Amino acid sequence: MPKELLKPELWIDNYSDFLFHYTIQRVNDRELAKDIVQETFLAALNSMKNFKGEASERTWLVAILKRKIIDYYRRVNSKKGKAEVHISYTDDEQEGDWLEEKVADPFLKNAEDKLENTELGEAIFKCLEKLPKKQAEAFKMKTILGYETETICNELDVTPSNFWVLIHRARTSLSQCMEENWF
Repeated sequence: MPKELLKPELWIDNYSDFLFHYTIQRVNDRELAKDIVQETFLAALNSMKNFKGEASERTWLVAILKRKIIDYYRRVNSKKGKAEVHISYTDDEQEGDWLEEKVADPFLKNAEDKLENTELGEAIFKCLEKLPKKQAEAFKMKTILGYETETICNELDVTPSNFWVLIHRARTSLSQCMEENWF
């Protein structure tokens, strides 16, 4: 879509719900999510001249939104640290990524899958709310947002070993909470 075809007057109708849900899953705060979506639309308006038309309007807005979410976490946290952690699970004979493989595929059009995805998301966020703040942030940034470990250590101002402990404790607590409240 060439930049001449951008239609900012339709952004709110066409994309606000999607961007809000995308954001709320990553920051778990309704008012903050609304603010970040508003910042996204404003940034998009200010950078329309940079739109090259290589992606859809929605993809372009999501890219801006992702940067706004990263900016939020940078403002909240700071400093340096390094580590690499791979969160995985072992389920009898299978191994895989703990959260992503437990969630229904969001692109399936099956209403049952969408309902399951929504209910599971709500259960995960209820369990995340019970965690200490730094554990929850470390888990969200690594597992949900997919940030690099070095970035997370920098943002949360933790050492690599502290980061590993945060992730391990968050995963253990979440597993326990999900067993009690979902599975």
